[in-house]
Amino acid sequence: MLLKDKVAVIHGGGGSIGGAAARVFAREGARLFLVGRSRPRLEAAADAARAEGADVSVALVDAMDETAVARHVDEVADAVGRIDIALNAVGFDHVQGLAIGETSLEDYLHPVVGYLRTNFVTAKAVSRHMIAQGSGVILTVSTPGARLTGRGLLGNAAQSAALEGFSRALAGELGPDGVRVVCVRPHAMPDALATSYTRAMFGRSAEAGGVPFDEWFAGLADMTLLGRLPVLDEVAEYLAFAASDRARSMTGAIANLTAGALVD
Repeated sequence: MLLKDKVAVIHGGGGSIGGAAARVFAREGARLFLVGRSRPRLEAAADAARAEGADVSVALVDAMDETAVARHVDEVADAVGRIDIALNAVGFDHVQGLAIGETSLEDYLHPVVGYLRTNFVTAKAVSRHMIAQGSGVILTVSTPGARLTGRGLLGNAAQSAALEGFSRALAGELGPDGVRVVCVRPHAMPDALATSYTRAMFGRSAEAGGVPFDEWFAGLADMTLLGRLPVLDEVAEYLAFAASDRARSMTGAIANLTAGALVD
């Protein structure tokens, strides 16, 4: 079991990536604390993780709220004595597909500020405990926008590139204290469409381009080397590996899980 007896906190634990990661982490032996803003979604993710035999707790916490996140993380550390893994899988709808002349400043900044805020807040909260114990893994989630170019990507590109830069810099800061930071960069995932904001977001992009959604989404797969897009379980399996001691020499890495849409 890759994560036997590890304590993992997943912010965005009720979302598509967070829920998939919770299920795989549970199978691999982790003790889970799922955090989010929707109790029904958190409980559904917790039930799936418990079916794998895990001990799972849920908490309603806004991952943008520095005080609330720090309080909850401190409560977890006080209750179980340590935090080994922290995954920020928080996601939210934002504008894509529009040219700069059609994009408001507020819509451009919304993902930039939001994603950087939540990742800073959660990383700051858990890093205090990881530094004290001399170990830990912080996992972040980016998008192909960090490396892509084209119309309608401005906010997403700025957010993703900045988050990857944040992850690299944080790895350099925390490395001497034994704390690793790994960022994963998956592409759009077909099996996340029904359970995340991405269906509506991509739908608007397809509409802006005058292309039927199914055709637009199929085009994403056609642009990959594998001729397909990644799925949630593949991303979750990689996150479990990156969080495990088998990856203990990996830090400051940006894992390319785009099925070949990007080539490093």
